[in-house]
Amino acid sequence: MRIGNGASKQLQLDIYGELMDSLYLFDKYGTPATHDGWTWLRRMTDWVCDNWQREDEGIWEVRGGRQHFVYSKLMCWVALDRAIRMGSKRSLPTDRERWLETRDQIYDEIFQKGWSKKRQGFVQHYESDSLDASSLIMPLVFFISANDPRILSTIDAILQPPNQGGLVSNNLVYRYNATETEDGLAGQEGTFNMCTFWLVEALARAGRRDPARLRKARLILEEMLGYANHVGLYAEETGPCGEALGNFPQAFTHLSLISAAFNLDRALGAQD
Repeated sequence: MRIGNGASKQLQLDIYGELMDSLYLFDKYGTPATHDGWTWLRRMTDWVCDNWQREDEGIWEVRGGRQHFVYSKLMCWVALDRAIRMGSKRSLPTDRERWLETRDQIYDEIFQKGWSKKRQGFVQHYESDSLDASSLIMPLVFFISANDPRILSTIDAILQPPNQGGLVSNNLVYRYNATETEDGLAGQEGTFNMCTFWLVEALARAGRRDPARLRKARLILEEMLGYANHVGLYAEETGPCGEALGNFPQAFTHLSLISAAFNLDRALGAQD
């Protein structure tokens, strides 16, 4: 029996990017950062500069040991990028030279160590050829152009079925290939709904210049809507028989649904 969440003892570097991106948007569209708030954010950003090169357990809270997860590096890049943007927009004091240098170092390292020539895609962690659905976030956080050949190639690799190295089954997306990832968990898992919506949004963004990808995004979203329950709610995962698995309702799933639907609608509107 377990009491509490074992992830409380894990290191998850991605949370700093997710937090800073949220605060950047709140500063931009809501309430500007206060002096005390910005002082705290500066300390956090400096901490990211000091610690981004560490291995961690990553977004999926794996229990198979720490790795240099590409998503974690990506979100450290996001944390620094949004801190730089916020500081510039508000003329706030920053260690701008150090933040820029570290941000650009992360960018170069992801392309050097997070890209697999063999798979022609961004991978789960350094020294790996396994795919991870979290790579779909790259164009969504503006790390890479939605039409960059490397992200398009990554999407195409992910779209393949698991028995061919991909992550998609019946247009539903697994977060990673469980047979290739030492996650420390027993049993099988379903497809991850948040990841399926990430795929919809990545395809929608790429589809502004590629109608075939836009049609694919629309098809997947329309099919996903059929997996919601009678009041439109989703769990964390969808099982092989369409059943809801995991946390229910899952907030991350619904946030990714909203973002995917909004961007797909905007892309479709641009085609009219």
